[in-house]
Amino acid sequence: MTVLERLRPDHAPALLAFERENRAYFAAAVPDRGDGFFSGFAARHAELLAEQAAGMHHFHILVDGDGAVLGRVNLVGVSGGSAELGYRIAERASGRGLATSGVRQVCALAFTEYGLTSLRAETTVDNEGSRAVLARAGFVEAGAITLVGRPGLRFTRDLTDVGG
Repeated sequence: MTVLERLRPDHAPALLAFERENRAYFAAAVPDRGDGFFSGFAARHAELLAEQAAGMHHFHILVDGDGAVLGRVNLVGVSGGSAELGYRIAERASGRGLATSGVRQVCALAFTEYGLTSLRAETTVDNEGSRAVLARAGFVEAGAITLVGRPGLRFTRDLTDVGG
């Protein structure tokens, strides 16, 4: 059973393992986080938790029954009732609906718990899986963009119809 949890200090070891195990997989679709991300992980994790406590972001992980991290679903840049959605799912867990489920759960939390009324998301045009997740979670296309030199799309989601 997979559970969505708000990011906590004790998640650090499992989250770092998740990022290390999936580094090459993620780098095939999005820019690599770089070696500094891994060497400075503990300090960055503490910074993110402090920013979360200040209401700047809302970080979540999807964990299995053994506590292994299978994915992340984050809301960053909270401002004016809106935030940007980002997510990533472990290679070994992809194709099982975890991204869609996690994004839907975070959309509900964004409205009911965090008081947000809209979300934004971006993905590259060629990332069909991500585009499908966003569509299944109620996001609509809102324009073309360029992401790290590649054609991309911006999406938005009105949360006032979440209804809890």
